[in-house]
Amino acid sequence: MSKQAPAEQSGAEPGTDDLQRNLSNRHIQLIAIGGAIGTGLFMGSGKTISLAGPSIVLVYAIIGIMLFFVMRAMGELLLSNLQYKSFIDFSDDLLGPWAGFFTGWTYWFCWIITGIADVIAISAYAQFWWPDLPQWAPAIACVALLLSLNLLTVKLFGEVEFWFAMIKIVAIVALVGTGLYMVSTGFSSPSGRQASIANLWNDGGLFPHGAMGFFAGFQIAVFAFVGIELVGTTAAEAKDPHRTLPRAINSIPIRIIIFYVCALIAIMAVTPWRDVVPSKSPFVELFVLAGLPAAASVINFVVLTSAASSANSGVFSTSRMLFGLALKGDAPRAFGKLSASSVPSRGLLFSCVCLMGGAVTMWLIPNLVEAFTLVTTVSAILFMFVWSLILLSYISYRKQRPELHRTSNYRMPGGVFMCWACLAFFAAVLVLLTLELDTRQALIATPAWFVLLGLAYAWQRKRAQRA
Repeated sequence: MSKQAPAEQSGAEPGTDDLQRNLSNRHIQLIAIGGAIGTGLFMGSGKTISLAGPSIVLVYAIIGIMLFFVMRAMGELLLSNLQYKSFIDFSDDLLGPWAGFFTGWTYWFCWIITGIADVIAISAYAQFWWPDLPQWAPAIACVALLLSLNLLTVKLFGEVEFWFAMIKIVAIVALVGTGLYMVSTGFSSPSGRQASIANLWNDGGLFPHGAMGFFAGFQIAVFAFVGIELVGTTAAEAKDPHRTLPRAINSIPIRIIIFYVCALIAIMAVTPWRDVVPSKSPFVELFVLAGLPAAASVINFVVLTSAASSANSGVFSTSRMLFGLALKGDAPRAFGKLSASSVPSRGLLFSCVCLMGGAVTMWLIPNLVEAFTLVTTVSAILFMFVWSLILLSYISYRKQRPELHRTSNYRMPGGVFMCWACLAFFAAVLVLLTLELDTRQALIATPAWFVLLGLAYAWQRKRAQRA
């Protein structure tokens, strides 16, 4: 049985003592798709292409495959006990209270950092249309809007995320379709090269920068998948989790192929990889080549909504993490209270205040680009920590609850072996992060968070013993 506290002991408001299952299959599917398509794909793919060349397609495919197994492990665990509201609950139950504490607070911190980056990005994108607008205005407007929408009902969050994800899907499908048309018509780029699928191997082969170039691609590409686990935080609010969660997770490979592999192939078939400018979005460049005058504005809108989608997901997930932590006594009891709409409103307010406070702090740092790189790298490292705890929870589950695995209708393929394979992969990515100065600095800074958490956990346990 789960160690999760009963609702009547959780400090929840009378009549609204639990999260409501108001997210339909349509919402869950698009939330899962939105989580799998990060802003890094739109803005960061130019740099990854320049680092790895055509082999970047394999980089994204490998990361996607590994994270698919992480999601399958998470899916089997969540469905093994519907009392599990998120990965906080099963990590606490299967690994111990320390794991629930570290998972919940680390995941909360991940999304706060990611949300800060998104808010700053939204301000920058808004400057494209309104250059005279004060930087703080779009940030405050975005956080206020997302807070108000999330305070109403979880169903409204699902609707907002549905349309945000739909915009990203339409943009990528349009890019793939445009690329296919340009290849089929023999389009020639300004450099004189003809659009052709052969551009993927005609200029230095698939690995033009050798093994080191291929491995360098992992450093940035892994950031694009941050948020893929978001579907796990919706488990407690899905109408039919036994049907919707497997469908959302099982479709991850198809999404990776369409939204990452096909999109990158389309870009490099039209624009040979050596012509891709690292500092520019290759999505914009392809539409410009296609003769779409409004390409810059259209893609700016897409990237802005992508950042808003990520911030929206962050606001949602951080409030649910605080709610779960409060139920276990690992966060102030106030965060365990729900509004009349069964929304953890106090957690929402606290997370939004942290988003704004962090954004203001970052604006005060002279070198914003350096700060931006540092915090997003720290975020990706911490996300890998959360993914690793999901895998370790699954390994413990197989040892402690073999009967639940035998009766499961949604078993993880590869089981324990694939868990160890994924853990080894994450360890290899951490080693790769030491190769570049900026990512190495983030890797060195990250342990400070775990030291802080360890002290907080020790203090919290001592306080609980005295109570």
